Amino acid sequence: MKIAVRLDDITPDMDWPKFLRFKALLDKYNIKPLIGIVPENKDDVLKGSDEGAPEDYYSYIKGLEADGWTLSMHGYQHVYSTKKGGLFPLNNFSEFAGVEYEKQLQMITDGKEILRSHGIETDIFMAPGHSYDRNTVKALLNSGFTTLTDGFAKTPVIYRGMKIVPISFKMSRTFKNAMAQKEGYSTIIIHTGMLKDEEFDKYDNIFNKENIDFVSYSELLKAPTKARGEMGHIKEYWMAKFKYIVRTLISR
Repeated sequence: MKIAVRLDDITPDMDWPKFLRFKALLDKYNIKPLIGIVPENKDDVLKGSDEGAPEDYYSYIKGLEADGWTLSMHGYQHVYSTKKGGLFPLNNFSEFAGVEYEKQLQMITDGKEILRSHGIETDIFMAPGHSYDRNTVKALLNSGFTTLTDGFAKTPVIYRGMKIVPISFKMSRTFKNAMAQKEGYSTIIIHTGMLKDEEFDKYDNIFNKENIDFVSYSELLKAPTKARGEMGHIKEYWMAKFKYIVRTLISR
């Protein structure tokens, strides 16, 4: 199994010391991740220390792209306005799921235009909270997006005209499958602003394992795709719902 890395919640006001510390790990092992850029962040939870922040944020982001990192648009303002899980209910809140189509289209178009005004072009979308619905997919396709980073599968799939690149159902299981040399592709998700000190050492040890094949996200985008029908989607839906229920019960 080949594993790529995805970094969520990239904003000008994120926790830069933690981001840069994790970036140093990726650079050490020559791993080029996918990053989710919030066009107009209004979520205070994502904000952190500006120590080490670049003077020109967007030039820095474009520099990462030039170095082989893959860029995606991570929602619009990262503000959850509904209590809907949508097509992939890993959570019961969303910036998009449950919002009428025309408003979603405007949010996505505005977000894309903000990035474009700073010289950033991407056709990859990362939904905040992993939650999106059919109107989101429709609005994305009509706005020029071709790819979603989410879903459970062994390889990228095409569903309702959208390419969906899978994420890990359970990180420990993903690593176990990789060490067992099983076929397939997956993405592990990292929120650098939420990492604790000991977790940096944990990821250093994981990235250093010779029997886990970490690849750049650009390679994952080139993986063979399969068509997904409604039965495949239903299975994925209930896997996500099950994970949400278990996580909710454990947290009580």
